[in-house]
Amino acid sequence: MIDCIIVDDEPLALDILENYVGKTPFLNLKGRCNGVSSAMKLLEETHVDLLFLDIQMPDITGLEFSQMLGSDKKVIFTTAFEQYAIEGYKVKAIDYLLKPFNYQDFLSAATRAKEWFEMVQKANKGSAQENAGTTGNALFVKSEYKLLKIELDELLYVEGLKDYVKFYKADGSKPVLSLMSLKSLEEKLPQEQFMRVHRSFIVNLDKIETIQRNLILFDKISIPVAEKYKDAFQEYIKKKFLS
Repeated sequence: MIDCIIVDDEPLALDILENYVGKTPFLNLKGRCNGVSSAMKLLEETHVDLLFLDIQMPDITGLEFSQMLGSDKKVIFTTAFEQYAIEGYKVKAIDYLLKPFNYQDFLSAATRAKEWFEMVQKANKGSAQENAGTTGNALFVKSEYKLLKIELDELLYVEGLKDYVKFYKADGSKPVLSLMSLKSLEEKLPQEQFMRVHRSFIVNLDKIETIQRNLILFDKISIPVAEKYKDAFQEYIKKKFLS
């Protein structure tokens, strides 16, 4: 069961949302708020997982309010302006509903939230098992409002693109794009399997088959080994080299 609240300065919008929440068996409505102030007060008094949050509100917008929330709380924005979808992604919203929306639209967004929480629970359970001695070899990353599991053994290399990271798999499937820094990812990857060889690239050492001068070749893709990382990479190669 997902504990949620609805926040909107329009009474009719609140009525519609309350009706939709009531029709959804996995949602538990903890309160309705006509603004950010009442929502903040309610959050101090009760446990909330998910907020259905209007963007255009007086004093403080839903986008600004969402940035004040803890990482344990997720947001589905409700808005009359389609351009806010991009902004919603930047603040890590699970989804957005474009007004006027029907119950099918609402249920689709709510189901996406349900899948998110279920996958997080599985990921946390997996982490607990790993701490207890079970070996885990996968990452969960957020991409296009979904939490995706990426098996590390299937990962070929990772490319950093400013605020985003692109995961390339060995099977040639479509790369997975996620909002994060390459540095934060590097800290999570096992060092015995992955190495940063360039400010924009981390490679799976187990997948390297061809090296040409200062280039790592993956089929038709060439990954440069930058001067900063050359010594560490050459040291790894020396350990593997049979003379």
